[in-house]
Amino acid sequence: AIIIAIILAIVIRTFVVQAFKIPSGSMEPTLLIGDHILVNKFIYGIKIPFLRKTLIPVSKPKHDDVIVFIYPVDKSKDFIKRVIGLPGDTIEIFDRKILINGNHYKDSYGYYSNRKKDSFHSPGVNHYGPIHVPENHLFVMGDNRYNSYDSRFWGFVPLKSVKGKAFIIYWSWPHWKRFMHIIS
Repeated sequence: AIIIAIILAIVIRTFVVQAFKIPSGSMEPTLLIGDHILVNKFIYGIKIPFLRKTLIPVSKPKHDDVIVFIYPVDKSKDFIKRVIGLPGDTIEIFDRKILINGNHYKDSYGYYSNRKKDSFHSPGVNHYGPIHVPENHLFVMGDNRYNSYDSRFWGFVPLKSVKGKAFIIYWSWPHWKRFMHIIS
C-alpha cells in the first residue's frame, strides 16, 4: 500500500498538480509573500519529465495566464509571472501602457506603486521595445511592475520551460483570509 501511495504521489506531482510557495513580492497584489499555491501541470499538456517535451498537447498559454516556469537564467529555479506576450506578438511599453501588436492591452492586473517615475531606472517604466516575441516563447511580467525581475530584464521564456498554470491559493500565512482563493 505504501509503495502504491508513493507511486501515485509521484505521478500526480509530475503530471497533474504541484504545490509552490511564493518567495517574493513580484506578483503583488495577486500573490503575496508566503502564499502557497497549486499549479495545474496538465493544462498545457503532458510532458516527458526532464526532457520537457510535450507528448500530448492540451492547450497553450494565453494572455493573462499566471504561469510557473523554469527560470531561463538559472534552470535550478522556478519563477512565477503573468503572460503578457505570446509567440508572434510585438510588445511595446511606455508610461505604464502596454501595446500588443499596436493595440492597447488592458492591463487589469498591473500594479504600479506611488514611486516617482524618474526615480526608478528600470526597463519598461518609461519605454521598452518594440520587441518581437519569437516562436515557441513567451514574454512575461510580474504584476508588481516596479518590483519585478521579468522578461524586460532577462528575455523570453521558452514554451518547453512552462511547468503549468497557477490556479488556487491553498494556504497563506499570515494572510489566512486568502485561503482557497482562486488565482486570476
